[in-house]
Formats: sequence, C-alpha cells, structure tokens
Amino acid sequence: MTAGRTINTQSQHWGTPKIYVDAVKKVFGGTIDLDPCSNEFSIVKATTEYRLPKQDGLYDSWNFQTIYVNPPYGLDKSRGTSIKQWLARCYDAYKTYHSQVIALVPVATNTGHWKNFVFGKAQAICFLYDTRLKFLENGEDAGKGAPMSCAMIYWGENYQVFYDVFIAHGAVVDIRPLKNQTIGKEKKSLQLTL
Repeated sequence: MTAGRTINTQSQHWGTPKIYVDAVKKVFGGTIDLDPCSNEFSIVKATTEYRLPKQDGLYDSWNFQTIYVNPPYGLDKSRGTSIKQWLARCYDAYKTYHSQVIALVPVATNTGHWKNFVFGKAQAICFLYDTRLKFLENGEDAGKGAPMSCAMIYWGENYQVFYDVFIAHGAVVDIRPLKNQTIGKEKKSLQLTL
C-alpha cells in the first residue's frame, strides 16, 4: 500500500506507527478483531488479518465487532480500486454489523469519498497533531513523514471513549450532528458545536 497520493513503484508496505495502534486498541477495549489491510510486516496483530493475494480485505467478510483499517491510499490500477471503496466498506460494516471501525486516512475533506462515507455517516474525526505522520516502512521506523495530513475516522457508538483516547493525538471533532444533514450537491448551512 502507498502512503501518498501517487503510486510508489517500490514494493513497500506502509504500516501504522505503534502509538496509534495502541490508541486504537484502547478504544476497542484491547483487541482489534479485523485488520482487512494487513501485510507481513504489520504490528496491528488483529485476531483476523486479511492479506493479499490469499485474502482480499476489500471483498471478504467484515462481520466483526472491532475493525481497524489503514487502507492503500493510492489508486490500485490492477484491481480498479481506490480509497473510496475502503471507506464505503467501513461505513457498511458499521451500518450492517454495528461494528466499531477506525480508519487512518489522508485528510481529503473535498473528496466524494469523505462526503459520501464520512460526513453524515461516521461519528467522529481526529485530525492528527502529527501532520507528517511517520508510517512504518516494511515494519521499520524509517523516519520518513507522510506527504499529507492524516486523520482517524470513527464509526461506532462509543464516541466518548474515542474522544478520551484520541484527544491526546489530535483535534477530535464530533460529527454526529451531521447525521441528518445533506452533504454534497444539496448543501445546507452546517453548524458544529465543539
């Protein structure tokens, strides 16, 4: 998976830093049931891990209580997929199975995938203070910062727990008031209380 908006031609697996894996586990009560985007170098250590080519995390079952997603950020031309499909699955797991889902994604609030699957669908966003998040490269702390700001998106019913854990890592915004708002083409004036 790539940590940037362009495809990296080198074979690298970009992993979540330990500080954020620990925070996600804390929100979930200690265990991550599913990591649909795992790789051989992952430190997430979810109970169930999907890894290409054997399992396709985008299409295999997400019927799990707690799910952590650090999706590929670039366009996968060979599979015809992008981050849009991953965020759709996050929302679908929450809606269909009542799962708690946390996804580490680039801040791209102007995109269709944020408008369709985050705003009005998720419960909270943590805009990380670490604006140049240092992903693990092939399991190693390489010290190279991401080329964009990142956020943790939360779909679930435990907003206060998410807030209590992630306020140490970024600006947590309660987006539950957007649930009944129209996002996108039919814009309404939205007012959030922080």
